[in-house]
Amino acid sequence: MSDFRIVDKLQKLDEDIQRNQLNYHAKRVLVSKEFTFDAAHHLHNYEGKCKNLHGHTYRVILGVSGYTDERGLMIDFGDIKEIWKEKIEIHLDHRYLNETLPPMNTTAENIVVWIYEKLAAALLEEQRYNGARVEFIRLYETPTSYAEARREWMEVE
Repeated sequence: MSDFRIVDKLQKLDEDIQRNQLNYHAKRVLVSKEFTFDAAHHLHNYEGKCKNLHGHTYRVILGVSGYTDERGLMIDFGDIKEIWKEKIEIHLDHRYLNETLPPMNTTAENIVVWIYEKLAAALLEEQRYNGARVEFIRLYETPTSYAEARREWMEVE
């Protein structure tokens, strides 16, 4: 009926698996974490509904790549959350974006680049993640509409 079972013996470090076996590979990997925030804004020089003050529940996906450490970890998901909370979200969540972001038209296209830059700066500042770099930021303004910033676009252009 079911293949459920409780393990016979819990694997023990230095007994069943050696420390030098924890990191399985030396390849670049990408991890991502998703967040939501609520914010209000309006657009300048725009003829449409968004010229009026309104709000969104934004969804953002952060993609970070790098090389794993001796434990097989590139970056802890909790560390990404901490960077998001302390360096980025404080400027966005339940805020009037026209006031809290640098002078810009608060389009998804502008905000996604700002988030990219903030995350990239935070990773550089930390300098404890092996080769960590931002690969992409995807910012959903609505469930079906998003803007994206990618490393190859940010570094070249």
